[in-house]
Amino acid sequence: MKTAKRNPPVDLGAVMAAIKTHPDYDKVGMVLYHNGVVRSTSRDGRKVTGLRVAVDHDKLAEILARFRQQPGIIDIQIRIAEDRDLVVGDDVMFLAVAGDIRDNVVPALRDMLDAVKSTVTAKTEYFA
Repeated sequence: MKTAKRNPPVDLGAVMAAIKTHPDYDKVGMVLYHNGVVRSTSRDGRKVTGLRVAVDHDKLAEILARFRQQPGIIDIQIRIAEDRDLVVGDDVMFLAVAGDIRDNVVPALRDMLDAVKSTVTAKTEYFA
């Protein structure tokens, strides 16, 4: 059986390091991370062999600026594995939201993730 070649991963360590170097990191009480992964089935149940993600960088910059200004949010970092073929199990995206308290961080991560998925990224799934 042939094993699919793994792509170099997006780097969670780099995301964590970027958050920790923020000048206001001493105000952070919580960092919440999202890790999107290529799964083996699509939402409609079809077998997926991989995917490719495209990113609208202008829209991403706009969304990051808006969410970083929300109350209690100290920093947001995102890394997306874009413009390359990913296979099942590869990391697609790391999103980190750092803020003062849970009441600010949890909704910011959810809303930021929804905004990225709906307006910033476009994915092409490959099916078996």
